[in-house]
Amino acid sequence: MCILMKEKLVIVSVGGSLIVPDELNISWLKKFKKLIENYVKKGYKFVLISGGGKIARKYQTTARSIVKLEKEDIDWIGIHCTRLNAHLLRTIFRTKAKYRVIKNPNQKIKFTEKVLIAAGWKPGCSTDYDAVLLAKNFKANKLINLTNTDYVYDKDPKKFKNAKPVEKISWADYRKISGNKWDPGLNLPFDPVASKEAQKLKLKVAIVNGNNLKEFEKYLNNKKFKGTLIV
Repeated sequence: MCILMKEKLVIVSVGGSLIVPDELNISWLKKFKKLIENYVKKGYKFVLISGGGKIARKYQTTARSIVKLEKEDIDWIGIHCTRLNAHLLRTIFRTKAKYRVIKNPNQKIKFTEKVLIAAGWKPGCSTDYDAVLLAKNFKANKLINLTNTDYVYDKDPKKFKNAKPVEKISWADYRKISGNKWDPGLNLPFDPVASKEAQKLKLKVAIVNGNNLKEFEKYLNNKKFKGTLIV
């Protein structure tokens, strides 16, 4: 278990699609750094869990084109890409962040710094699940998932033109959309394994498009934001 803190703690799953949409997103990273550091000055502490992004999918696709892969192999490629992105974040926040990246979200964590960086743990899930376990570890009842979409939709908007955005949804209804099965490279607002655990913990998860950091600020300020709340 973690050592509890008095300051306001925010658990953030940072989608790899924001860090590496195609190439490393330097402009976004600079804005994100500035925002986080501004809120650190206001007494906030952040746990940032990085995803793999396009770089993970490129490595996975390359490996698949050369040899037949087991699902575990595909997952491990993704996990190491999340760790590379996490080390990038830790370096960016080096004056504020814990000196090492957390890989096991269940470990006892002494967190006296202002920022904690975490990455992928083991096969069978995405870093969304790690974010949920870190929320459990730190006794947080909510987390925010910064991704590259504005909302959760009632069906896949890439396949169905009549897909409708949802502003608030229960875990039971969300899991009807996401399903219950994990597949490496699965592209959902929040993965099925993480969703099952979040529902069990009664965790509130906000899905926000991280490309619009003003909406992230609204969330931090407890204001109405553009996005989806899963409860």
